[in-house]
Amino acid sequence: MPSKRAAEFLDTAGLIARYPREVVAVVTAGVATLAIFANALFLQNGPHPAPIFGHRAPAPAVKPALPATVAPLPMPAPQIVTPPARPRGQVVTDIQRELAKRGFYDGTLDGVWGAQTDAAARDFVQASGSKNSVEASEEMLRTIAASKIKAPAKAAPPEPPRNDPIAQLLAPDKRVAGIQRALAEFGYGQIRPTGQLNQDTVDAIRRFEAERKMPVTGLPSEQLVRALAAMTGHALE
Repeated sequence: MPSKRAAEFLDTAGLIARYPREVVAVVTAGVATLAIFANALFLQNGPHPAPIFGHRAPAPAVKPALPATVAPLPMPAPQIVTPPARPRGQVVTDIQRELAKRGFYDGTLDGVWGAQTDAAARDFVQASGSKNSVEASEEMLRTIAASKIKAPAKAAPPEPPRNDPIAQLLAPDKRVAGIQRALAEFGYGQIRPTGQLNQDTVDAIRRFEAERKMPVTGLPSEQLVRALAAMTGHALE
């Protein structure tokens, strides 16, 4: 009795004998399939242009998103702070001080815009040729402080007249003229009322003083004037 393997072989051989074409086609297809697998797996250096088993393409590298550019905030406009206005008296005091430095003002630094301060400011404007209005203002103060103008030298005041008794006696005087008229009226000489104490007048006064028992001075004293006025009955001047 044949074995099991022998029986299977006999069945296979019988199958081939009955279906030779189909068996050849199946064998050919199997060999071709094996050849394709062998070629794809072992005989090619790179991947097959149409591989049997598809593979997933690597995902493209994702570049990190750049942060959005933030526009710089606009800088706030600088605020101009206007200093508060100073009191008028302080401005006037500073103007007086600057005018005094330049010789235009010699009064007190009292902060009062009086006649003297106004005149000094006008003298400065005229000397410097400035077009500023003459008023107590910060602009006027800045103009004076920035200027190098000096006040012109003032002429020296005239000397007071000296107490010269001789010059006073020689100068025409209404009192002397009245004395001269009174003395001539009462016969003390031919004296002209020139108002000057000349020698004829001095001699006439001495004679009058001697007769009236008065101190003999020869000068037009108050006592002489009262005595002559009493005689004439009216004031001599």
